Amino acid sequence: MKSFRLAVRVSILAALLAMTGGVGAAAADGPKKDAAAGGPAATEPAPIDLKLPPPYYVGTPLVYPNDGVHFEEPSPLARPPFLAPKGAVVLSRGKPVTSSDADPAYGKLSMIVDGEKGPQAECVTELDTGTQWVQIDLGQPCEIYAVVVWHSYGVERVYFDLVVRAADDADFAKNVRTLYNNDFDNSSGLGLGEDKEYIETYEGRIVSALKDGAGTTARYVRLYSKGNTTDDANHFIEVEVWGKPAAPK
Repeated sequence: MKSFRLAVRVSILAALLAMTGGVGAAAADGPKKDAAAGGPAATEPAPIDLKLPPPYYVGTPLVYPNDGVHFEEPSPLARPPFLAPKGAVVLSRGKPVTSSDADPAYGKLSMIVDGEKGPQAECVTELDTGTQWVQIDLGQPCEIYAVVVWHSYGVERVYFDLVVRAADDADFAKNVRTLYNNDFDNSSGLGLGEDKEYIETYEGRIVSALKDGAGTTARYVRLYSKGNTTDDANHFIEVEVWGKPAAPK
């Protein structure tokens, strides 16, 4: 009886293997078919290869009023990697930069996309007081996944009214989208923001442009600020726009 049951089980297993092409074949073929068809394996997100400057710790911590709503407390934990569709690259390196302040107090606008992210004064571009902006022309419509910004972090500071926007045209009149806005009292006149203020660090700030796993298609990226807790000037060290050139329509 036992030998009969064993024979039946072997026959059933053989039939199943014949139908599926074998366990090994099914495991090997599945992901390849998904990738070839543009399925889940082809669109699975991966961490962007973000290069950070060396850690920099200032001596005097900033004491900043926290109302529990508009300020993000610093975390002692390492920031998790930012996940984006595979193949994301820095689109902004060496691209043209314009600004509301065409003559910075020191530094050059081109330094904002040169890849230098250190806290040294020679890496900082200082704009005038009041609400100012810098704008990057990516040269063509691109699928943007993230914008990473480093303001001055030589001492602990909070920069006010950080607003990050994307648009199809240089005048920001067509298809303007706001990716980040922590201007909670609308003092810059760009609308009430719901994002939080934060203390600058060597990690910079990652602003996500993803929605439902897809990027934001635009050619121009503009970043605003309005002074900081140390002085009234506006400082930019580096801006990186991550994504891919948009597929032609």
